[in-house]
Amino acid sequence: MSIWYVEEETPGYRLHWKVKKVLYEQQTKYQRLQVLELEDYGRALILDSAIQITEKDEFIYNEMISHIPLLTHPSPKRVLIIGGGDGGAAREVLKHKEVEEVHLVEIDRDVIDAVCKFFPESASVFDNPRLKLFIQDGLEFIKSQKEEYDVIIVDSSDPIGPAVQLFEYQFYSDCFKALKPEGVLNVQSGSPFYNKDVMKRVRNLLRSLFKYVNPYLACIPTYPSGLWSFTMASNAYQYLTADLSRANGLNTRYFTSDLFHACFVLPGFINDFLNAV
Repeated sequence: MSIWYVEEETPGYRLHWKVKKVLYEQQTKYQRLQVLELEDYGRALILDSAIQITEKDEFIYNEMISHIPLLTHPSPKRVLIIGGGDGGAAREVLKHKEVEEVHLVEIDRDVIDAVCKFFPESASVFDNPRLKLFIQDGLEFIKSQKEEYDVIIVDSSDPIGPAVQLFEYQFYSDCFKALKPEGVLNVQSGSPFYNKDVMKRVRNLLRSLFKYVNPYLACIPTYPSGLWSFTMASNAYQYLTADLSRANGLNTRYFTSDLFHACFVLPGFINDFLNAV
């Protein structure tokens, strides 16, 4: 008998993946954690019934959430990642030689343990001497940081469960204060098909804090609709003035210097709902 993992996005839209093997299941202190072996996508990390990464396509999300802000900032030395317990964003950030120190704040120790056991290639980043891991609530961690970071990346799960407050004004205000005056903030902001309200809310909240706020897109097969958004904000830098010479030599599979500017070109329907009164 075939086993299928089903992710329900709306009452009328479900995603299905054929499961080869259930590797791990646990109810952690914060969320439901599963690791499945999928027929087409390899091992998958699932939190609260939503796929976070798969072996086959995780590089797309992690490259796009990381290299865009790292290249927008001309000299990113200290980087904070909130969430990102799979280690993928940290792996990409550490490809930048300018980066001297990365702080990764993950609320759920069980996520780190599962990644170390089932995703050893991703987990190898935790041995990098430039990375410091904090098992802590990102909401509390950020409150104690003042002008500490050049770049902050919010690699959160969807706005449900432990991540819901990572999409609120107070959190973004705390990130603003934790950035150096010329810092760059980048957040994942959901599907432009199924999370229009989230994407628009994030853009508007960040506009109340930052001079430059720019959403951009990537195509990620295992995420609902296959199209995903990120929103980058800064008071000093924007993507139009980025020096892309630093992209030379980066070992990437999805991101390219040509894609850097192209990903900010939004389809008409997205501009329409973002700008609607």
